[in-house]
Amino acid sequence: MEKHLVTGGEFLVHDSDYKEVFIPEEFDEEQRMIGETCKDFLETDIIPNLDKIDAQEEGLMGELLSKAGELGLLGISLPEEYDGFGQSFTTAMLANEKIGAGYSFSVAYSAHIGIGSCPIAYFGSEEQKEKYLPKLATGELSAAYCLTEPNAGSDANAGTTKAVLSEDGKHYILNGQKMWITNGGFAELLTVFAKVDNVRVLSAFIVEGNSEGITTNPEEKKMGIKGSSTRQIFFNDVKIPVENMIGCRGGGFRIALDILHMGRIKLGGIVLGAEKQAIVQSVNYANERKQFGSFLSAFPAIKHKLAEQVIRTFTNESAVFRACKNIDDLREENIAKGMDHGKAEIRAISQFSIEAALLKVYGSEVLDFVVDEGVQIHGGMGFSAETPIERGYRDSRINRIFEGTNEINRLLTIDNVLKKALRKEVDILIKAEEVLQEAETIKTYPEVSPDYFEAKKQYVNGIKKATLLVLGIAHKVLQKQLVKEQEIMMNIADMMLQLYAAESSVLRVQKQADMNNVNIDLYKDMIDVFVYDAVASVRKSGMDAMVSFLEGEQLEQFSKALEIFTHIKPVNVKDARRRIADKLIEENNYCF
Repeated sequence: MEKHLVTGGEFLVHDSDYKEVFIPEEFDEEQRMIGETCKDFLETDIIPNLDKIDAQEEGLMGELLSKAGELGLLGISLPEEYDGFGQSFTTAMLANEKIGAGYSFSVAYSAHIGIGSCPIAYFGSEEQKEKYLPKLATGELSAAYCLTEPNAGSDANAGTTKAVLSEDGKHYILNGQKMWITNGGFAELLTVFAKVDNVRVLSAFIVEGNSEGITTNPEEKKMGIKGSSTRQIFFNDVKIPVENMIGCRGGGFRIALDILHMGRIKLGGIVLGAEKQAIVQSVNYANERKQFGSFLSAFPAIKHKLAEQVIRTFTNESAVFRACKNIDDLREENIAKGMDHGKAEIRAISQFSIEAALLKVYGSEVLDFVVDEGVQIHGGMGFSAETPIERGYRDSRINRIFEGTNEINRLLTIDNVLKKALRKEVDILIKAEEVLQEAETIKTYPEVSPDYFEAKKQYVNGIKKATLLVLGIAHKVLQKQLVKEQEIMMNIADMMLQLYAAESSVLRVQKQADMNNVNIDLYKDMIDVFVYDAVASVRKSGMDAMVSFLEGEQLEQFSKALEIFTHIKPVNVKDARRRIADKLIEENNYCF
C-alpha cells in the first residue's frame, strides 16, 4: 500500500496511523553516533568552559564554532558537494537537540547552522553556494543573520535599511542599522535584509564581515544567554557586489519568512536538550538533598514535579520528530520532482509552517516550565549561581521571544490555518462544517472503546472535533473580524497545541507497544496523564473563546457539544505520576 504523504496542517482533519509516524526510538546507528559526537563535544569543550563563555572571553566562541566545524557538526545537513554530510532534517534535529544542552553555545551554534547558513544553502546561486557553504560547513567562516531593526521587530518588513545600486552598476551601497544580531561580535559572513531603491519589500544580501563601513556597538547586557554575542551592527556606505544579492530583488521578505519557519521548528527541537538536562539536574539534586531525614525525591510533591517535567518533555519530543519526518518525506518527493536539495527542503519546511509555529511555542513553554520547576526543586540553592539550574533558568526565557514571540506565533498559526483552508489546500472548513452539523444534533456521550489505544484515539479525535468546532463557528460568526479577535485566535491556537502534542504522543506510545518496549506501561502512564490534562485544557480554551462571541441558545448548544467532545473517563493521575517519577529517581537520569 502506498504511504500517505502528510501535508502541513493536515493533522486537523487526517486521522494518522502510528505506522506513519517516526519516533525517536527508531534512530539508526549512524544517527545515534552523530548524537554521541555532539554530546561528547559538549562534555569535552563546552561544559568545562561555561564560565569563560558567559564572560565572553575574547575569541573563545569563534574557536568553539571552528572546533565544531572540524568535527563535522556545522555541516550535518549541508549537501556533500559543499563539504557537508547531506543528512536528513530529522538527523540534523537530533544534533540540535544534543547541542541544546550547551547553554549560550547552543544559541551561537543554531544561529550559525540555521538562520546564518540556510539563506545561502536554500536560496543562494550555485556560485554563492560554492564560494561560501564549504567554509561555513568547516567553521572557517561563522555566520549571522541581520533582519531585526530598532523599529522593525515582529513587523520585519517595516525595516528602513537601504541598498542603492551604484552608478557603475557593480555594487549596492548599503546603509542602515540592525539590532539583536546573534554572533554579531565575531561573524565573518552576514545575511543582511534591506530595501533596494524604492522597492517596498526586502531584498537579501551576503555581506562579508570585514567589509569597509561596518561598525558594531558593544555587546548587549542580557538576562540570560550571556555568552552569546549580541550586538547592533551599523552599515555606512558598505559596498556589496551585485552578485551577492540572494535570489531576486524584492525576494528577501519571502526568504526571511521561510528561514523563520525553519528557525521555529529547529528551536522546538533544540530546547529538548535543555529540557532533558534540567530534568537530570533536578533528579540528581532531589536524590542528594535531605530534608526532615529523607531525600527530597521521597516526597510525593517533588515526585509530582519530576513526573510533570518528564511528561511534557516526552510530548514535546514526540511532536518534534513526528514533524521532522513529515518534512523529510515531502523533501524527498520534491527532490524526485527535480528540485535541488536546498529548494526541496525549504519548500517542505514552509509547507509545515503551522506545525513549526506550534512547536516553537510548545517547546519554549515546556522548557520554561521544566527549568522553573527545576529551580523550585532546588529550593534556595536554585536561586544561587553556584548551581547549573540557575543558568538554565535565565537562558530559557529568550526562547519565548526568539523567532517571533509566542503571541505572534499563535496568531500566525490560525492565520495560516485559515489561508490553507480558504485556498482549499486542506479540507479544514469542510471538516469544520461537518463537526458543526454534528454539534447541532449530538446529545449523549459516546461509548468508549475497551481497547486501550482505540480509547486514546477517541479522546484525541474528541480534541480534534472540539478544535474544529470552535474554529468553524468563530469563522462563520466573525468572518473577517476573526483576525482582529486575537484572544480568540490564541484560544484556538492553544487547542491546536494540545491536539498536536497529544496525538503525537499517543501515536508514539502505540508504536512503542508494537515494538514490544519493555517499559510500555510507564509510557502509557505518560499519555494517560497528558491526554487527561489536555482534554481539560482544550475544554477551557474552547469555552473561553465561544463565550466571547456567542450567547443564548447558540452558546448553550455549542458549549454542550464541546463538553461531549471533551468527555474523558477519570484517570488516577497521582499514581501514574508517581510511577514515572519513581523510574526517573531509580535511574537518576533522563531515561525515557
